[in-house]
Amino acid sequence: MTGTYDAIVIGGGHNGLVTAAYLARAGKKTLVLERRHLLGGAAVTEEVYPGFKYSVCSYVVSLLRPEIIRELDLPRHGLEILPLDGTFTPMTNGDYLWRVNDHAQTRREIARHSRRDAEAYEEYGRAMVDMGRFAKPLLEMTPPDPTSRDPRALMQLLSIANRFRTLSRTEQQTQAQLATMSAVDFLDQWFETDILKATMAASGIIGTFLGVRSPGTAYVLLHHYMGEIDGAFRSWGLPRGGTGAISNAIAGAAREAGVQIETGAGVAKVLLNRGRASGVVLENGDYVFADIVASSLDPRLTFLKMVGAEHLPDEFVEDVGRYKLRGSSGKVNLAIDALPDFTSLPGAGPHLRGAISISPSVDYMERAYDDAKYGEFSRRPYIDIVIPTLSDPSLAPPGKHVMSCFVQYAPYHLRSSSWDTERERFGDCVIDTIAEHAPNLKEIILHRQVVTPLDLEREFGLTEGNIFQGELTLEQLFFLRPVPGWARYRTPIRGLYLCGAATHPGGGIMGACGRNAAQRILKEWKLPRT
Repeated sequence: MTGTYDAIVIGGGHNGLVTAAYLARAGKKTLVLERRHLLGGAAVTEEVYPGFKYSVCSYVVSLLRPEIIRELDLPRHGLEILPLDGTFTPMTNGDYLWRVNDHAQTRREIARHSRRDAEAYEEYGRAMVDMGRFAKPLLEMTPPDPTSRDPRALMQLLSIANRFRTLSRTEQQTQAQLATMSAVDFLDQWFETDILKATMAASGIIGTFLGVRSPGTAYVLLHHYMGEIDGAFRSWGLPRGGTGAISNAIAGAAREAGVQIETGAGVAKVLLNRGRASGVVLENGDYVFADIVASSLDPRLTFLKMVGAEHLPDEFVEDVGRYKLRGSSGKVNLAIDALPDFTSLPGAGPHLRGAISISPSVDYMERAYDDAKYGEFSRRPYIDIVIPTLSDPSLAPPGKHVMSCFVQYAPYHLRSSSWDTERERFGDCVIDTIAEHAPNLKEIILHRQVVTPLDLEREFGLTEGNIFQGELTLEQLFFLRPVPGWARYRTPIRGLYLCGAATHPGGGIMGACGRNAAQRILKEWKLPRT
């Protein structure tokens, strides 16, 4: 294909589609180029096994910004989010912890383990909602550059400082702790029940190569706490039709606005003309021209592969090389002909309709990280399981189910082997671990799909298999994401912007990166309406 456009967006993941939709709504002739045969990036639904539709990578939704849902009218384009009710955690001693969306029921459940924790849980929930509300406006903000002499940047920083000053002393201390502490150390201040802390701390390690006791993981816990559905904080859901339905809804809104979307159209190079982006060269050799190029890929792919280090400042190239990706997650998707039967709570009860967390203790979680630190996948991993067919039967044949298992840790760099040889052994390890709690699992599996970090890199373009296009650690947040001095979606190449999860505010099916980037592009680049 050839042609000339106002803007080209590289990558048809959900952030790229969001950017394209907003650019087109502003009157820009916009083209999206996606390398794979279908849209969505890591938010895809695929029929890998006949009759069974897997959310291959991302599998739940909470962080998708309500303003994007509203402005793009995503429900009209097919988006429907089904509530995910609670988290069930089986214990090794035959007991369990089962937190649900019913607050009173959850308090009674926690009180079985600790009356003190049942009281603290309510206070903790209020504090985290307050912290999330303080941080929420930052999600929509283009990060200011603290080294800039532009008075507007200083005014932004002053505004954040003034908002911080309005918090109580306790709230200020909590915000500081969330930015610096480990998830476990932070939770230790509230709770005494080990399994409660282990299950809650799990949110702090998603997308990081860190353990639950590693400093900085408390912020990741807050990052996941900022999700909301219909205004309810800390609510999680399952998209009807799998996570690909989210991408398809955004694509529908984009097409309605006039975006042209091409799949099977991988980009090989960003075209440069006198130091400015002027279009792209496709992998098939075709040239496509545009005044603006927005890449939803990570910095390594964008700058070192598609632009070339020789066209960039040396210091910037060094910073990109230091940017931490370090994928640590894998996925096992199962087609099953019956439901798993957990020893600690037998039967096909409502506990299977929420998340099922294999996180029986803090020490268990930290030992899983110990394996990864030394270049091995976890022999007893943390596993987050959902069975979406209990809410959305359309994903499998009648009476059958899909079981989605997110696994940590699966380090991209294995010490003494490769993922091509370790894939099935990793899958066996995951199945064995779940079967310790649900002994019938091995008998009901019809098919399994094992997704390693190497698969995430090769198939989905996630360098080193990092699901957030870069870790959410303190040195890679806000005005430091992806690198210092270049956190405002623009890049050293004029006319080239980043709009993926490697930018502020980071990963998850959020869309904020794409929306923020589009707003920055439209503010800095004026074109006549078409």
